[in-house]
Amino acid sequence: MNNSIMNKVNVHKEIIFKTARSGGKGGQNVNKVETMVEGYFDVDRSALLDDEQKQLVKQKLRNKITAEGLLLVKSQAERTQPGNKHLVVKKMNDLINQSLIKPRKRIASKPTKAAKQKRIDEKKIKGQIKEGRKKVRPED
Repeated sequence: MNNSIMNKVNVHKEIIFKTARSGGKGGQNVNKVETMVEGYFDVDRSALLDDEQKQLVKQKLRNKITAEGLLLVKSQAERTQPGNKHLVVKKMNDLINQSLIKPRKRIASKPTKAAKQKRIDEKKIKGQIKEGRKKVRPED
């Protein structure tokens, strides 16, 4: 079990939804029905996240957070508003849960004795090859 993964967070209750007309396929339907859904999540005012989690989310998702501090996710892939709303909730939850995963610290490894010896042997061979490239001078 990975300790760096915290309990999954479901932010559905704290998302503010806005709709708009979406572009792309759909024919006449696209011109009259507001199917595109934008989801806004206020990171600072969230009751689901503690201060440390809020900092993690703000740091890792800073490119998706607006100037007002709202995490913005859009969807216009589906032809229906409920379908796009479902996609926004899924994307938002996935983004937040991914940002809450803390990477494990890397433990630096040390070269083995055999690896050190091999490196020195290879250096000696390279040195001999370079020594062989020198011009031969007759001894005075």
